[in-house]
This record gives sequence, structure tokens and C-alpha cells, in this order.
Amino acid sequence: MVVRGISAQRGPASVAQQLYEETAESVAARERAAEQRRLAPEPALTLTHGRPTKRDRRELGKAQGWGERWSASIDDAR
Repeated sequence: MVVRGISAQRGPASVAQQLYEETAESVAARERAAEQRRLAPEPALTLTHGRPTKRDRRELGKAQGWGERWSASIDDAR
């Protein structure tokens, strides 16, 4: 890509297109990147259960023995 100029302020895409020129290499690189994104698996599809609900988190806390009280601080040994 060859930069022809720099704008002092944000503007429309039509003005931005006049500020650069794509080379054959940059067009090919953009197309390769688009193809790789198209072929790559979506990470979210690997999740089987999704995000836990509030009820799920409560049950998990009970199962781990947190009981009714949980604190991130260290309790004094008695």
C-alpha cells in the first residue's frame, strides 16, 4: 500500500480512498487474510455448555464448600 497523503481530521471513506493506493501485493495479502478468517473455526462453537447461569454459579459454590459466606480475604486461624 502506498500512502499518498494524511488527513488532519476524520472524514468520509471517499476522501480516505484518495489518500492511499493499494498495490498488487497488498490486495493479495488482504485476500489471503480474508480466506484464512473464513476457513478458521469459530472459537465460540467449541463451547458445549456456554456461560454458567447465576444458579449454576451458586450450585458450584455450594459443591466447593464455600457455604453461605465467601471472602477473598484470608481468615485468621483459630
